[in-house]
Amino acid sequence: MKKEWTVKNGVDAEKNLDAVFVERGCAGSALATRVLRALPRDLPVTHIDDAREIARPSTGARDPFGAGKRRLVIARRKTPFLMPCPAGSSKFACCGYLVLTLASNCPMDCSYCFLQEYLADNPAFQLYANYTDSFDELDRLIANARGRSFRVGTGELADSLAFDSITSISRDLIEFFSARENLTLELKTKTDEIENLLGAADPRGRVLVSWTLSPDAVYRSSEHLTSSPSARIAAARAVLDAGYRVAFHFDPLIAYPDAERDYLILIDELLDVVPPKQISFISMGGLRMTPRLRGAARSRFPDDPMLCGEDVLAPDGRFRTFTPLRLNLYRSLADRFRKSGAEIPSYLCMEPASVHEHVFGTVPARPATIGERLSRG
Repeated sequence: MKKEWTVKNGVDAEKNLDAVFVERGCAGSALATRVLRALPRDLPVTHIDDAREIARPSTGARDPFGAGKRRLVIARRKTPFLMPCPAGSSKFACCGYLVLTLASNCPMDCSYCFLQEYLADNPAFQLYANYTDSFDELDRLIANARGRSFRVGTGELADSLAFDSITSISRDLIEFFSARENLTLELKTKTDEIENLLGAADPRGRVLVSWTLSPDAVYRSSEHLTSSPSARIAAARAVLDAGYRVAFHFDPLIAYPDAERDYLILIDELLDVVPPKQISFISMGGLRMTPRLRGAARSRFPDDPMLCGEDVLAPDGRFRTFTPLRLNLYRSLADRFRKSGAEIPSYLCMEPASVHEHVFGTVPARPATIGERLSRG
């Protein structure tokens, strides 16, 4: 029986879309039908031959990138859906994450988001009507790597659950992944949009829902149109009770005044709601920005103090929080989780092995090994 759940805050498709574009070849697709049925009838809908026809919002607009987030495009993806995590690199101790790109761009608007650079010229938020074609790619993956397990996520170029109430993509994903023992789906989100998850079939331990968590100070200053930290934690408990695995990402960690205190308060709130023994893993990553991203973020959000901390240009070409501040935050959070009474698997995102050793006291495993370990729970 479906559990009742009310979305408490965050992005609302009816209020946060100005226009919809649909490729003619996708007009009769299941996705387009569901989305258009759920949206207000007076929302402008334009049919186009090719999504590449859509021009970026006028350069005369105060914020073309932000304006693009308010336009939805339903199109056919012409390139593969599955790829290695773009954050992966031989420079870092990586986690073996595979990315399934079912959407591109995000209707939420975090001031630090890397999409401001990575998708700087994208004219809209894109949904791919042929997303079930990705299932063939996944089946080929496991057929060619028998005996291996993979953690596959949809939350890299778009939040996994934003607008899920109108797309229902999660239902098809859960049905597919729950039938494949070698695959674990990670749905990464900053929303509490979990109605479809609570109404779906048994995920059989193959679906993991993860939340990025930040203290209230960061949420209020930087994470626009997202659900509050408390709402995310409540949603995590609800899906845990419904049979899903859960995990949490503290990324980016931002070293503002009182940050250590606020992050530890947040962890205490989390552990009061979600038993530590039922947390599949924790990840942490410091705030990092390329010069181009930092310029775009500060231009779009000039009043956000979280973008003006003590940072230095690191060897990888990114501005990073001053190393002693970053390491202190990592160690404080790691120690708090270590004292929780459960051995929670943890890793650092986009950090070299030397930083991993400073924080955890051990040499990180190979990416493939970490990926398999996290996929199996």
